[in-house]
Amino acid sequence: MKIVYCLFLIFIFMICSQASYAQSPPVPDIDLDNFIQELFQLQDKDVNYEDIYESLLQFYTNPLDLNSAEREDLQALYILNDVQINQLFKYREQTGNLISLYELQVIPGFDMVTINKLLPFVEIKQNTENFQKLWTRMWKDHNSYLLVRTSRVLQSKAGDQGAYAGSPDNLYMRFRNSHSKDYSIGFTLEQDAGEKILWSPSTHRYITDFYSFHCTLFNKGKFKAVSLGDYQVQFGQGLILSSGFSIGKGAETILTTRRSNAGIRPFTSAMETGFFRGAAATYRIKDFELSAFYSNKDIDGKINTDTLNNYNEFVSSLQSTGYHRTASEIAAKHQINEQNVGGNISFNKPAKNLHLGASMIETHYSKALIRSPSVYNQFAFRGKDNLNVSADYNLLWQNFNFFGEAALSGNGGKALVSGLMASLSSRTEISMVYRNYERDFQSSYGNAFGENTTNNNEKGIYWGVKIKPFRQWTLSAYYDRFIFPWLKYQTYAPSKGYEYLARLNYQPSKHIAMYIQIRSERKEKNQSGNTTNIDFLMPYTRNNYMINLDYKTTEKMVLRTRVQASSYRQSKATTYGYYIMEEVSFDFSVFKISGRYAIFDTDDYDNRQYAYERDVLYVFSIPALSGRGTRFYLLSQMRINRSTDIWFRYARTKYSDRQVIASGPEQINGNAKSELKFEIRYRF
Repeated sequence: MKIVYCLFLIFIFMICSQASYAQSPPVPDIDLDNFIQELFQLQDKDVNYEDIYESLLQFYTNPLDLNSAEREDLQALYILNDVQINQLFKYREQTGNLISLYELQVIPGFDMVTINKLLPFVEIKQNTENFQKLWTRMWKDHNSYLLVRTSRVLQSKAGDQGAYAGSPDNLYMRFRNSHSKDYSIGFTLEQDAGEKILWSPSTHRYITDFYSFHCTLFNKGKFKAVSLGDYQVQFGQGLILSSGFSIGKGAETILTTRRSNAGIRPFTSAMETGFFRGAAATYRIKDFELSAFYSNKDIDGKINTDTLNNYNEFVSSLQSTGYHRTASEIAAKHQINEQNVGGNISFNKPAKNLHLGASMIETHYSKALIRSPSVYNQFAFRGKDNLNVSADYNLLWQNFNFFGEAALSGNGGKALVSGLMASLSSRTEISMVYRNYERDFQSSYGNAFGENTTNNNEKGIYWGVKIKPFRQWTLSAYYDRFIFPWLKYQTYAPSKGYEYLARLNYQPSKHIAMYIQIRSERKEKNQSGNTTNIDFLMPYTRNNYMINLDYKTTEKMVLRTRVQASSYRQSKATTYGYYIMEEVSFDFSVFKISGRYAIFDTDDYDNRQYAYERDVLYVFSIPALSGRGTRFYLLSQMRINRSTDIWFRYARTKYSDRQVIASGPEQINGNAKSELKFEIRYRF
């Protein structure tokens, strides 16, 4: 560990002498609430929202300089289509660098709705002859912050009586010094509730249970990116390299269908999976970019012994929760070493709007991964080594953007994804994605567009459309049809299904915005309650409905009203659920406060209701509510001075249909669950 930190410090001092332009002042805080609601469906299945949210924050914490932003940077914002990006580049070429953000109003295709979405995430940085060394900029430009957070559930859990090794407090600390497209250094520490703070090398615990650090530099000479420590890599359409960042089907039906070539990015999350630890770099040679990376880290796994499989020790399952509270969770901590080596070569011809790329990653585990056999996982990865290779393309021709990737895993499994986005007019956009992932395709760090959580055993085609018939109205919709040629969990036969979503937005003024959304999903799975020994597949249909109204009554007060409902039908039996909430937010500049009161009632867990909630900085909250009860939260933020902000949040869920919440170590005896959070950020 000492060697890693020494290399980390040496790396900083070696680069400090390189020159760059002086930085602009720190940017204002970013509120992603409305933006996230457009990207996420918010009535979705259980997906890793925290990982997606953290990745979004990595993109938006520091605004992009519109005078130097490249195509992949602008695509990653999920705001501008390719026609608008081309118009921006054309404007820069004809008039030179932008002087003011007000110039966006004269660029063809940039309406006020788009500009207002874009403004929080961009800036104009003027060229200057005042060069400063990197170390000087890091020290003097006030781009650093230290954030400390603590939270806990107020009620006692069963695990607190002895099953959990530590206290019920969750502790979190983050330091970061960064500037967009220049540099980022920092570390993250976290202690989950129930984990014990101690120094125990034998159980791989070093004071805090999780730690992460990174040092990443951008655009230093011919190096586009150089990273030491923890980082993420995203190339192509995500079939083999999409560690962390991915947005799939949602209310944004066009821009989220294509993955951006984000390349090498620093990892700053407290998520304990989905990242690399080691070194990575991207080097430019004219129209080519060469990337390489190496990662070496320990991961969690359950160790078993079985000489019949020709392995003295093997791992039956990888643990991805990141929890190390109980004896079994602690025993699984860092039991397997994972090494990854890979790279990417890409050819970019901006004048012809052409990108071609090829990627590779080889993964080696210190112990063989042999999952417990079942009827549906016969084609899952087994062994110690896996190799993935892929080729991808992205072609922009007039108003059409064609993109895709084909990949091959070491066992011969193949995967293909290909699609297009098109602006048919200033008011109409369409998208289409076709994917074909064979049942034996195996990829540890892939997360391409699809219905399954892993990119295998799936064929499908997606159509999306966005129409703006009038200035105040926008209609977004998609239809996705898919089949699963092999068995799945709780689906013991080949199956098929479809999904569609439609959202109608109406914004008559900057003070009023509303939308109506419907989403329907039809799939097949084993018949519930079947008493025979044969698993019959039965179709089920889940429908979700939502009406939302935002009303800005004054410059300081915003009201939000939402009604959402659902139904679930299988075997001629239908169950229902609903959620109604009222939210109010006040902004008094140095003091902000918001609160929500909601009621919910569902017949079963299949009708669970999701609703995004405001939370403290860098925390994403979208609880799943089922049963019958009420939900309340209060969030306040206060700016003590120019450097210091504090947040306080209290949330409480009270059930009227039960006297016990959850089960096992998480069980609470009672009908209420309350949580307190306190956070402080110091900028310097």
